[in-house]
Amino acid sequence: MLLRRFLLGLLVLINLVLLMRLGLSEQGVFGYLDLDEKVQALDHKIKVADNRTIELSREIRRLKSDRAYQEKIIRSRMNYVKENELLYIFPDTGKVKNPGAGADAKQN
Repeated sequence: MLLRRFLLGLLVLINLVLLMRLGLSEQGVFGYLDLDEKVQALDHKIKVADNRTIELSREIRRLKSDRAYQEKIIRSRMNYVKENELLYIFPDTGKVKNPGAGADAKQN
């Protein structure tokens, strides 16, 4: 009888230690949930990167094959103009520090 109680107490103690380890250790439930969140975030980043890769591949194919698209991109990004065209580039209004300086220089 005493041996049974001792074994029962020992088994209960072992179970309590295992439950504490399961709940509180890095390999336990909370560690698993944390790793699961990280996996979900990385999966999302992979999907975003894959979508971006597909978009860039489409753009590369289009730049290689579509002459009108090539012209559009070159004209918009590099400010190229055709013959007999004029290009007007206006400065951003927020970047002009002293708007009167240009007018003073023209008067001199």
